[in-house]
This record gives sequence, structure tokens and C-alpha cells, in this order.
Amino acid sequence: MEQRLTLVTLGVADLDRAVAFYRALGWREHRSSVAGEVAFFDTGGQVLALWGRAELAADSGVVDGGGWGGVTLAHNVADTAEVDAILASAEAAGARLARLGAETPWGGYSGVFVDPDGHPWEIAVNPGWPLDEQGRPDLD
Repeated sequence: MEQRLTLVTLGVADLDRAVAFYRALGWREHRSSVAGEVAFFDTGGQVLALWGRAELAADSGVVDGGGWGGVTLAHNVADTAEVDAILASAEAAGARLARLGAETPWGGYSGVFVDPDGHPWEIAVNPGWPLDEQGRPDLD
């Protein structure tokens, strides 16, 4: 197996609500989305999918306990003002702010919002991971 990730699927309680939330953040669905069934968002080399939580659990062969699944997504940006702007935009779109933007112990700056289905997103500036022209972190 190659060391890469191609798709992250979030199980959602209400697909239309979830799609509306991500649209409010400025995201656009990919043309391969199927209205009312699944939504795909091209994230520049990877895909974020939104699918019904029950369907995702059944397809993945797991029992859905309804709680947090032990995963936090992250979106790195170039500067602290962008962190704060994204957090404000997410809150305006219906997210709950879990942590305001602030300096971190590792020398960066980050905050966290939680989408309407309980998926946490960390928005961060990491000085150890500069972003390339496409906004991808450079770990070298």
C-alpha cells in the first residue's frame, strides 16, 4: 500500500444540512456528487465526501455508537488572520467554536470549529510545515 490518503468520508445525520454548511464555507461540490445521496468535494489531490452516517457505518462494517470517532481534520493556512477569518466564517455557517485561535505550545497558531455533525476541524498555521503553491504542507 502506498503512503497516501485519497478520500476522507464524513458520516452525517442530514446530508442536505451538511452540504449547505460546507457550501456556506465556500466549498463547491464536485460534479460526481449525487443529490440526496452523497456529496464529494475536491480538496486538491484528495477528496472529502459527505454520506449518511448509517450508510457509512454499514458500508464500513462498524457499529455506530453515535460519538466522536477519534478523528480531527485539519486545514493549514499561511497566517494567523486567515485562521481567525475561517473560524468566524465557520461559526457564521453554523459551526460551534471549540477553541478560539491562539498561540500553540509548538510555535504555531490554531483554533478548532466543530461542524453540525460533530466533526472537529483544526485551522492552523504551522511554521514547521510551510505551504507549497497549492497550499499543501511541505514536510521536508
